[in-house]
Amino acid sequence: MDFKYEISKAISNAAGIDENEILKAIEIPPNSDMGDYAFPCFKLAKTFRKAPPAIAAEICGKIEKPPFVSEIKIIGAYINFFTDKSFFAKEVITKVLAEGTEYGRSEKGRGKTIVIDYSSPNIAKPFHVGHLRSTVIGNAIYKIHEFLGYNCVGINHLGDWGTQFGKLIYAYKHWGSEKDVEEKGIEELMRIYVKYHDEAEKNPAMDDEARGWFVKMQEGDEEALTLWKWFYDISIKEFERVYDMLGVKFDAYTGESFYNDKMAPVVQELKDKGLLKESEGALIVDLDEFSMPPCLIIRKDGGTLYATRDITAAIYRKKTYNFDKCIYLTALDQNLHFAQWFKVIEKMGYEWSGDLAHVPFGLVSLESGTLSTRRGNVVLMEELLNKSIEETLKIIEEKNPDLPDKENVAKKVGIGAVIFNDLYNGRIKDVVFSWERMLSFEGETGPYVQYTNARACSVIKKAGICEISGEIDFSKVSDESSAEVCKLLDIFPSKVVDSAAKYEPSVISRYLVDLAQAFNKFYHDNVILTDDEETRKARLAVVMAVSNVLKTGLGLLGIGAPEQM
Repeated sequence: MDFKYEISKAISNAAGIDENEILKAIEIPPNSDMGDYAFPCFKLAKTFRKAPPAIAAEICGKIEKPPFVSEIKIIGAYINFFTDKSFFAKEVITKVLAEGTEYGRSEKGRGKTIVIDYSSPNIAKPFHVGHLRSTVIGNAIYKIHEFLGYNCVGINHLGDWGTQFGKLIYAYKHWGSEKDVEEKGIEELMRIYVKYHDEAEKNPAMDDEARGWFVKMQEGDEEALTLWKWFYDISIKEFERVYDMLGVKFDAYTGESFYNDKMAPVVQELKDKGLLKESEGALIVDLDEFSMPPCLIIRKDGGTLYATRDITAAIYRKKTYNFDKCIYLTALDQNLHFAQWFKVIEKMGYEWSGDLAHVPFGLVSLESGTLSTRRGNVVLMEELLNKSIEETLKIIEEKNPDLPDKENVAKKVGIGAVIFNDLYNGRIKDVVFSWERMLSFEGETGPYVQYTNARACSVIKKAGICEISGEIDFSKVSDESSAEVCKLLDIFPSKVVDSAAKYEPSVISRYLVDLAQAFNKFYHDNVILTDDEETRKARLAVVMAVSNVLKTGLGLLGIGAPEQM
C-alpha cells in the first residue's frame, strides 16, 4: 500500500482538489508527536477564501478515515495523520521481505535510454582526488537509473587529444627514457610534464616546438602518433586499475580523439545552415539572442575546440544510442561552456537539444591549496584508496583481529568510506579534501552504515534463520522506535526516485544514515532475541528488512556491504 497516495486520495475526496497536487504537498512531520503524515493547508487560502486553520478543520471534518489511520488531528494549519502502527508495520515489512534486495526497484525507465558522460580524466596525467567526484557521482547516477529500469550507457570521454600531448612528446624526447616510462608509467610521464612547465617558464620558445609536435599528430605523423598511443595505453592500464578498486565500469571509452574524423561534416553542417560567422579569423556561432558570448567552433589557425568535439559527440551519441537523456558530469565552472554548445545544437534544429543536461558538481581542493597537475600538487587516487584500506585494517586488527577475510572487509570498508564521504555531500558543494575527515569511522559515514548492516546480519546469524515463515504478530513491533524504522523503510522507493530526478546521490546516502540511526535506536530499545517467540519473530522481521534496504542502498552508491566487521 502507498500510504501517502491513500491519504492524498482521502483528502482529495473530502476537499475536491486534484490528488496529485495533494500528494506533492504531503509532508513527513519532524517528530512522531505530530503524526506520521501531514498536509499543510496554506496554499488553499486563495481557493477557499478562508484562514488556513479554518480550511484544515473544514476538510478534516469531511475526511473518511482510511483503515490504516488511527487518528486525524488538526495542528494549526496542518491536517495530521497518525497511522495504526501494527497495520503500518505489517504492510511495510511484509512488502520489504517479499521483495528482498529488489525492494525499491521499478520499471519507471523501461524503454528509455540515458547516456551518462562521467569521470573523463586526461591521458598521461595521474588519476587524482580531483577526478573522484565525477567518477563516483556518475557511477551512482548510473546504478540508480539502472535500478529504475533505464537502459544506461556509461561513457568515459577521455581527455586524449590536444596541445598538452605536444608538450609531453617534447618533454619525453628531452628528459624521458623508454625504460623509465615502462617501469614507472604515469608517475614518470607526470614528472617530465611538470619539468616541461618549469623549463617553459624560462624558455617560452619551447611552446612553439610543443605545438609543432601536436600539429604532427594532427597530420598523422607516425612517430608522433606512436608516442601518443603509447602514452594512451599506459594511462588506460593505470586508470582501469583504479576503476577496478572503485568498482566502476564504463560501456564505452570514447575520448576526444575518437571524434577527430567526425568533426568536418558537423562543421560543414553548421556552414550549410548559415550558423557560422567569421570573427577575427575564427569561426563562431553567434549567441547574442541568448545573452551569451559566441561559441567558438574553429580557431583562427584552423584548429578545433572542446565545443566542436562536444557538439560532434552529442550528434554521434544521439545517432548511436537514440538517448532520451544525455547528461554530462563536470565541474560547476563549466556551466557556460555547456550552455553555449547546447544552444548551438538547438540552433541546428535538433529537437532533442532539450534532452541534454549538464549536471555540475563542486570542486575538490587540498587544505593547502588547489590541485594542479602542472605543479605536481596532487593526491593520487590509488594512494588515497590504499591508505584508507590500510587505516581500516589497523582498526580491524585492534577491535576484531579474528575477523574472517579481514583484508577483503578492509577493502570494502576503506573504499566505501572514501565514496560515501563524497556522496554524503550535495554534489554542488565544494569539498576540501582532508585525510583526517575522509578516514573518520564515526558519525555520518559509510563505515557507520556498513557496521549497522553488519550488526543486523550478526543478529540474524545468531537467530539461526535465513527467512521468516508463518504468520507474524505485528502488534509486537508497534512501539515508537519500531514505527520510526518502518516509516523510513516505507519511503525508500520514493527516495530512489527523488535521487534519480535530481541527479543527487546524497538523497540516498543521507537516507541510509537516517535509517541506520533509527535501527540502532530500535536495537537499543528492544531485545531482539527474546524468549517470547512471537516478539522475537516480529523483531527479526524488522532486522531483516533493514538489512535488505541498507545493502540495496549502499549498492546503489557503489559501496559493498560486508556481513561481518
